[in-house]
Amino acid sequence: MAGQGHADRKLLETDLARLRASHPDVFAKDGAGALWRIFISLTLAGLFAYSVYRLEIDPQRLLKGFGSLWHFLTLMVPPAAGSWAKFMLYLHALGETVAIALLGTFMAAALAFPLSFIASRNVMPVWPLRFLMRRTSDVARGIDQLIWALIWVGIVGLGPMAGVLAIAISDFGTFVKLFSEAIETADSKPAEGVQSAGGNRLEVLRYGLVPQVLPVIAGQALYLFESNVRSSTIIGIVGAGGIGLHLSEQIRTLEWQHVSLLIIMILIAVAITDWIATRLRRSIAGRSGEAALAQ
Repeated sequence: MAGQGHADRKLLETDLARLRASHPDVFAKDGAGALWRIFISLTLAGLFAYSVYRLEIDPQRLLKGFGSLWHFLTLMVPPAAGSWAKFMLYLHALGETVAIALLGTFMAAALAFPLSFIASRNVMPVWPLRFLMRRTSDVARGIDQLIWALIWVGIVGLGPMAGVLAIAISDFGTFVKLFSEAIETADSKPAEGVQSAGGNRLEVLRYGLVPQVLPVIAGQALYLFESNVRSSTIIGIVGAGGIGLHLSEQIRTLEWQHVSLLIIMILIAVAITDWIATRLRRSIAGRSGEAALAQ
């Protein structure tokens, strides 16, 4: 047994030596790469330590803050609306929040879908138009939804319209980027088949490209709708409609039992929205997979 084990080790060493001789670049020690990784790690550690020092993050203050948080949580129990009329007011505001997210998201998707073809390299050969569309989308998504909400509140006044426009403008930039990337990574063979059959440029897009990217685009729109249900709560605090305004008012007046009820309502709405959107995404993915198999 010992002799067999020794023979196996010798065979392994011989094979390893042969591999080293055949592929020296693979087995070569990358000293420069190791030094670079050490430098990056030390730089990140230094930036982290400097950030903790510069922002005056004190562990004692953190522990004291956790104690205050526990005190606030005890004030929130039990959740209460005060009256049935108050609860119905909150419920109406929650429905307004979901409606703001829904309308803003799908307004942005409807506007971004045709314009994303202009931002795609494999569709738009004129680079100045492509560049202009890409930079426009960068500006739209580069400004946070909360800032857009403040801008639109100043333009159209308080209310849900400002919230819808804030979400629509911000998501427009995100959708143009996501949709154009989906179009650029689509398989070119269906489009080439339509073109070889005599189809014009619009028919190539309609039958060769759109059926491929539509399930991806629908899934991305549903995902952003989930996120916007949460975001529309925040923009409501600045007067853009929805339940966020009531949440801000109850926090300012220290009505913690009302605050806990509003938070629970928001969590339930987000959970239901996530569940519905997930089911829809799975259904779309399943149908697109069946269509691909049928082809």
